[in-house]
This record gives sequence, structure tokens and C-alpha cells, in this order.
Amino acid sequence: MTAIYKDAGRPVQERVADLLAHMTPEEKFAQMHAYWLILDEHGHHRERSDLSDEFAGVTEQASLNERLKLGVGQITRPLGTHIVEAKTGVRAANRLQRMMMEETRLGIPALFHEECLVGLLCKDATLFPSSLNYGSTWDPALVQRAAEQIGKEARSVGCQQGLAPVLDVSRDVRWGRTEETFGEDPWLVGVMATAYVKGLQGKERDLLATLKHYVGHSFSEGARNHAPVHLGFSELNDTFLLPFEMAVKLANAGSVMPAYHDIDNQPGHSDSFLLTTVLREQWGFDGLIVADYGGVSLLHQHHGISHDAAESAALAFNAGLDVELPKDDCARHLADAVARGLITMAKIDEIVARVLTEKFRLGLFEQPYVDESGIDLQNEETRQVAREVATRSMTLLVNNGILPLSSTPQVAVVGPTADDPLALLSGYSFPVHLIISDMVEETVQVTTPLAALKHYLGEGNVRYAKGCHIIEHRMAGAPVFPGESSGKPMQQSPVSHDTGLIAQAVRAAQDSEVVVACVGDLAGLFQSGTVGEGSDTDSLNLPGVQQQLLEALVATGKPVIVVMTGGRPYNLQGLEEKVAALMLAWAPGQEGGWAIADVLTGRAEPEGRLVVSVPKSAGAMPYYYNHKLKSGGTPFAFHFGARYPFGFGLGWTQFDWSAAQLVESQVAITGDVAVSITLKNVGERSGSEVVQLYVRDKVATQVRPLQELKAFQRVTLAPGESAKLTFTLPVDMFNFTRRDGKRIVEPGEFELQLGASSADIRDVATVNVTGETRMLPAQWRMVGRCEVNRG
Repeated sequence: MTAIYKDAGRPVQERVADLLAHMTPEEKFAQMHAYWLILDEHGHHRERSDLSDEFAGVTEQASLNERLKLGVGQITRPLGTHIVEAKTGVRAANRLQRMMMEETRLGIPALFHEECLVGLLCKDATLFPSSLNYGSTWDPALVQRAAEQIGKEARSVGCQQGLAPVLDVSRDVRWGRTEETFGEDPWLVGVMATAYVKGLQGKERDLLATLKHYVGHSFSEGARNHAPVHLGFSELNDTFLLPFEMAVKLANAGSVMPAYHDIDNQPGHSDSFLLTTVLREQWGFDGLIVADYGGVSLLHQHHGISHDAAESAALAFNAGLDVELPKDDCARHLADAVARGLITMAKIDEIVARVLTEKFRLGLFEQPYVDESGIDLQNEETRQVAREVATRSMTLLVNNGILPLSSTPQVAVVGPTADDPLALLSGYSFPVHLIISDMVEETVQVTTPLAALKHYLGEGNVRYAKGCHIIEHRMAGAPVFPGESSGKPMQQSPVSHDTGLIAQAVRAAQDSEVVVACVGDLAGLFQSGTVGEGSDTDSLNLPGVQQQLLEALVATGKPVIVVMTGGRPYNLQGLEEKVAALMLAWAPGQEGGWAIADVLTGRAEPEGRLVVSVPKSAGAMPYYYNHKLKSGGTPFAFHFGARYPFGFGLGWTQFDWSAAQLVESQVAITGDVAVSITLKNVGERSGSEVVQLYVRDKVATQVRPLQELKAFQRVTLAPGESAKLTFTLPVDMFNFTRRDGKRIVEPGEFELQLGASSADIRDVATVNVTGETRMLPAQWRMVGRCEVNRG
């Protein structure tokens, strides 16, 4: 007789209950963690840590095989852990899955996860732009299309869970992981994350998106990786939890990953209030909570809130965790934890039921294997979407009339990022994330700005000089444990201070009509680069001697166009007033060179708008546009503020704005607010504008930000064309979190600020909200709408 759990026609709940009844405690524990393996198509799988152990061999292999016979919850990055051809990697994953299905007692399949923030993290996958690029497009539909393409590549290699997107809200651009964020506005992050989750998961949620890093990771002390976060719940909920709530409720996100830090002395991996009370009970989240890599073991190794691995496992799983990643550092001690009374088998059953539910719902029991002939990486449609994101995220901050370039001038293309494919990639791109020694051979699909400009302008019209290095020798192996407490050496900066190449760049500039200076960052994990996870900074000056290079180029008197790539904005220390143009390209991915060249030559308009403010200096940090009045100090600090504000970006044309018109000046607290404005293109070229609607609560029972983004709409108009935009916002969106943790809306006057950036407000209308203070229901209205009428 076939077991109930093997009958695909039975309800999932029945199958889960039946399978649980068949399982031993050890088989249950196995579902609560992953293994991080180097998979082999012939079945000679090895644990990743064994690769550096010269004594790894038969004994360890036998031990692994014995453990695998108990089953496993997940396999960590089967294709993203090492350099392997996709077909070979899929064949190896199928070999392991066959063992799970045919050589274990119960035949429970493993679930494979991969990183996919900026494209699937594996060899030959499409290298997408960074999250800052996604955000800078101000186009959620485009972000959804990008995530759909990433999801197609992921599904084609057997990935069932993607560790993306990142919903951290940027607060301090010194933080190395700023590049992984959608920006500094919580609502915008929520909108973009919702679009990304919908695209990646698809309508059937047959690939789980993973919301990370839950929560507040980006507001760490001093903008340092893993550092403590100091927040009360009101601000935590309004700023940092909001995007997660939106992605859970609006996009049915399938997974959530806690963060490494502690908030008010409570580590995220053991926070039952956030993981269970808020996420599951209040929001109705029904997916899997998976640990950030090593996050459970940090409870005793770094945070010091437990004595050992068994106690850490109990703390995390009791708090709400479902799966330990990337392996079984603490979960292997669950039997001991049960024996010591630290966790009950009833709790184990509750967790394993959730894991099995997802495996049944994903159809893994019926379709455990991947079709090797169906691998689909780097197809033309995917590449085109990656290019569109890159192109539409180009953000022009300065243009003294030189752009777009006319005809085919003699151009000097200089700078350390002009011809370095790695400089166009962010930290979670495959060639960067797995940097071993020299990964340039893994970047053949990347087009650099130099290559694209030569293609458009002709080889004879382009001179190249590197000008300086950012990092002369790329190396991995930086310590990731705190140096001062672990006895491990503190890392020394790898940034180059060699000025020997500047003279050659100056000569190239002198022999040309225009200079395109490519400067910025090199992403790298744990201080192997100048930005990325664990690569935080203490300065917003360009790394190394790039400032000296720019000063020498400007001194030639030739017009200098600065193209800045990387994961955070940098200051030019006053050169902003002297350069001919300044464009932020962020980390635009493999098609980034084409995107940069398309905008410089006028083939495309710079449509990007800033999603992080460009602060005056590191002394302004933390800085974000939606601050409170007293954030600037008293008197207002001279170093506070942004040189280029949130929402700012130049295009090829100009627009006239009408006055704002309210549909009704007074609305009920349960109703909608509507306001309209008309734009007309008064320039000579077609172009687009992003109309932004900010709200200010004029008087509230708690301190509120000066302004908060609540809606936006891009409109593209031909010369002379006009359009009327009518925004409709539910009053629910005017909420904030009361000290008792409840989201409320209060009656009173609210300013509706319509503008081209947070600092360029074209008109203000005031609406009066009437009624009694209202506590919002669980399913409150989080987004409005915009109607565009042309002519």
C-alpha cells in the first residue's frame, strides 16, 4: 500500500501529517538544516570546508554519506559555491537528489537554494545591475521583469529558493552593503521589493524569494557590518519593518532571513517577537524562515547569549527559525538540546511540518530532478532586460551642456574602472563573490565603457589610459571574525596609493578634445574590495588616488565627464563645480558599458533618479532625506545635508509644472486623498520626468519626518506635449506607529508636496483629514494609484 505522503492527490496537510508520523527524531532534525557541499556528478560529494583540509578523505566521506542517509532540508548553493559548468552542476545536483529519493529510508527530496540578487550566482548566468540600479529606474514594472528573467535562469538549473531581495533601508552610505539596497525610502524599498518578489516567485510561488536582512541591518552602529542597532519599535516599524510587511502582504513572499545584528541587545536570530509574533501572527506569513549563513552559531560565538551550539539551536528554533544555513553547525546538536529540555519535540514537529509543507507545495516529491537540456542562461531576452535596467538607471547629476556628446570627438577614456569588467559588478555577482585570484576569465560577457565607446566612436577617436589602480592585486581570504576579540589579525586596506600612472592619463587628456573619467569602487567581500558585504568605509572620498587623478585631469583645461560606478556615492571634494558632467552608473552589470555609452552619446536619455542622497561629507552620516527637523542639529550643522538630494536626476529636456489641485480639501480618515498636477515638455527633445509626491504630517502626537515619499509616476513627453497626473492616496498611508506598537492615522492637516526631487518641490497643497484617530486593520491599504491623461 502506498504511503499517504507519496500520494500527490492527497491534500498537503494530510501528506505532511503522514510523513511526520513515519519520521525518527534524527530524520526530523535533518530537515532543519542544510549542507554546504561541493557536489560531484559521480556521487563523490564533499563538504565545502573539507577542501582546505589535507586530511579530508574516506573517513569524512563515509561520515557525510551516513548523515545524508537521514535526509537534509536544503543544499546550499550547488552551482554557486565553486566554478562549475551549469550542465555539470545540474548533473551533480541530480545525482545527490537521486540519493535523497532512492537511497534514504523515506525519500524526502532536498531543496536547493542559490543567491540571485543581481542575477543567478553561478557560472555563465546573466550578470544583472545592482539593487541601487533597480531602484534608480523608479520603475517597479521593469524591476519585476528583471526578477522574472532571473527566476527563469534559476528555475532552469533547479534552484527552488533564491536568497533575494534585500529590503534593508539605506541610512548611512558608509555601510558596505548599501549597494544591495533599493535606496533610503522605506515605502519605495517596499514597492520595489514587492515587484521583485512577484517577478522572481511567479504566480504559483514555485520559487521562493527570501526577504533579507530582517530587520534594521542597515542602521548599524557606525555603519559597520554586524554592528548593533539602536532603535525603538516605533521607528523600527515605520522605517525598517514596513518594506517587509509590504512584501509579505502584497507579494506573498515565500521566505525570510533574519539579520546578524542585535537590536537593543536582542540578536535577530533569537528574536521571537519579530520572527513569530510580528511576522507569522500579525502579518500572516506562511513561508520558511531561514538563517543567514552562520547566524545561529553567532549567538554563542559572538553575541554571547548562549553557552554552546545546542543552546544556540534551541534559542533560534524556539524563536521561529525553520532552517539553519548554510550547514548544520548548531542543528547537529538538536538531540542534545532536546535531551537537556531546551526544546521540545512538539516544537520540532511544528518546524518540520512547515519545511515539508513547502517541499510538497513546490512539487519536489513529484518532480525532484532537473532537465539538463533545459538550462537557459544568457539568452537574448534576459540580456536585453539587464541592459534596459542598466540604461534606465543612469543618473546624471551635473551637465554643463557637454552631454550628449555631439558627432565623434577625440575622447580620452581614462580611469581605473574604464576597462575593468569587475568594476561594473556588485558583491553578489558570481565573479566578485567567488573571487579566488583572477576571475577576469569569468567576465567575458561584460562590456566595459572603453569597449562600448570605441565601438560607437571608432578606435581612432579614443585614447585610453588607466590613470591609477584602485586595488592592484585582488585577493580573497580576509578575516571575517572580529580581529580584536578573536586574536585574528586586523585587516589592512588593500587600496593602492600609487600615483605613477597619472602622468600618462594627463597626456592622453591633453591630446584629446573631451575626457571621460571612469572612477569609483571595486566590490569585494570582507574588505577584499572597497564596497560590499563587510567592506565598510570611514570616508566618502574616492578610494585610493582617484581624487588626485581627477584633479590632474581637470587642471588640463579639457572638459571632464566623470562616470562614477560602484556601490555608494562619493564626493569629488569640490570638483563637482569644475567638471563638465557627472553621472552615477552604480554597478550596472554585464551590459553596463553599453548603458554608459548609450547615454553619453545621446542614444538614450539619463532616466535615473537618486534613491540615496549624496551627502556633503562623511560627517553628515547617517543622512537620509526623510529625517526629522532636529536631525541637522542646533544650530544647523554646516556639514549636514546632501549635495544632491533623494529623487534628483537630470535629463535632456525641461518641463513646466502647473499648480497642484486638490480634488477635495477635506477628506474622511477612512477615505482617499486626490491631487493633480500638469506637466508640459518645453524643451526641444523628448524626455521623461519622475513626478514625486511627498507627505508631511504637520502636527502629530509623535515626532514625524519632514517629508515622506508616498507616490511617484514617470511620464514621457514629446516636445510641446503635456499630461495631467492625478494621484489618489488612501489616508491609511498617512499612518505611523504609536508607542503601543499599533499603526494609527490621526486627523489633522497634511501637506502634499509635488516635485522633481525631495528638495525640488514645485507646489504644495494642504488637505484636512477629519474624524477620530483610527487604528489600522491588518490589511491596511499600502499603495495608491496615478492616472495619466495626455493632451
